[in-house]
Amino acid sequence: MGKIIAISNQKGGVGKTTTAVNLAAALGVLEKRVLLIDMDAQANASSGLGIDENTIEGSSYEMIEHLAPASSLILKSSAPGVDIIPSHINIVAAEEELSDKEGREYMLRDALVEIRDRYDYIIIDCSPSLGLITINALTAADSVIIPIQCEYYALEGLGKLLSTIRSIQNSYNSSLSYEGMLLTMYDPRLRLSNQVVDEVRTHFKSIVFKTMIQRNVKLGEAPSHGQSIIDYDATCRGAENYLALGMEIITKNENITTA
Repeated sequence: MGKIIAISNQKGGVGKTTTAVNLAAALGVLEKRVLLIDMDAQANASSGLGIDENTIEGSSYEMIEHLAPASSLILKSSAPGVDIIPSHINIVAAEEELSDKEGREYMLRDALVEIRDRYDYIIIDCSPSLGLITINALTAADSVIIPIQCEYYALEGLGKLLSTIRSIQNSYNSSLSYEGMLLTMYDPRLRLSNQVVDEVRTHFKSIVFKTMIQRNVKLGEAPSHGQSIIDYDATCRGAENYLALGMEIITKNENITTA
């Protein structure tokens, strides 16, 4: 059964979608079967892997609303080994449309039952909010990755996200765990970056990934070409970082399986 990992942080600009796209690509290169689900109305994860939202016939909106089976919405992405269920701007409407439905928090979880066994990893790119769509993602997930940028306001709003995760663990998904906190936009030359790293590692200890994502110009260029960083420039630091993250996740989960 595939492991479902949500990537979530209601704070924008922390590298959430960059991580969703490039972690999925890294896992694909490492010979895992991967599905990326774009649940963000901006659809940046979709365009970042070569999907034009104006040409698709169905999206994660139809999936979460149960208007179409998840299996009918899967497309091949530009990244080897990675399938995708793209997003569309109309997913914004789902927040309101689901609000009065019974079992509204479980719509995504139930939709994924039919396809879960097809993949080793299912990565969900959440929207930068803590609304009903994100609650659905966290309720469906086995674990969550929280990107934290190595900048001044790094921990701003983190308490609210952790409180939401605890609430979901208590109310909807008791098995939800932390896959890890991921330090992003790290610049080893900056004292502030190193202070943030020290603070996060001191407070959260083993929850924090050993791998950090360093600032890299190529990471910003790759989406405009509809490619992951690994396909755009496999030799750059960004690609090396995400491959290391993929290996760290695979090793962690294989150790749990064999323990």
